[in-house]
Amino acid sequence: MPVTVVDHPLIHHKTSILRDVDTSMKKFREVVSEITLLLTYEATRDLPLTDVEVETPLTTTRGKRVTNMEFVITPILRAGLGMVPGMMSLFPLAKVAHIGLKRDEETALPETYYYNIPSKLEGSTIFVVDPMLATAGTLCAALDLLKKNNPR
Repeated sequence: MPVTVVDHPLIHHKTSILRDVDTSMKKFREVVSEITLLLTYEATRDLPLTDVEVETPLTTTRGKRVTNMEFVITPILRAGLGMVPGMMSLFPLAKVAHIGLKRDEETALPETYYYNIPSKLEGSTIFVVDPMLATAGTLCAALDLLKKNNPR
């Protein structure tokens, strides 16, 4: 599975705002949403498109639309919840799944404590959102759980 590092000036700028001790809770939430929009832009760069005909006020023209609009936003609880509103603003019809994982203090391995996903994921594009990435153990565990449901 490919990993994309988003090394963008706006992401760096907004991350500094998040880390600033003087950032209010309201501002923190706004900036998390803004960062989520920027990351979603990058994450959706390769979505498949279909040519469509569009009727404008003056004439008919050709345009493009995203082929598959079956999206599932999956926050890893709890930190990922703050990223959901930003993604929902772009995909208002997306389903939302929830995965709760915690680290077992003895084994240091991720342990599932909550798993609530839509009954049908097959063919859906799934976005797993979690701003907390250290070893990626939790992310890998979430992906392993989701893969069992045949997403796209």
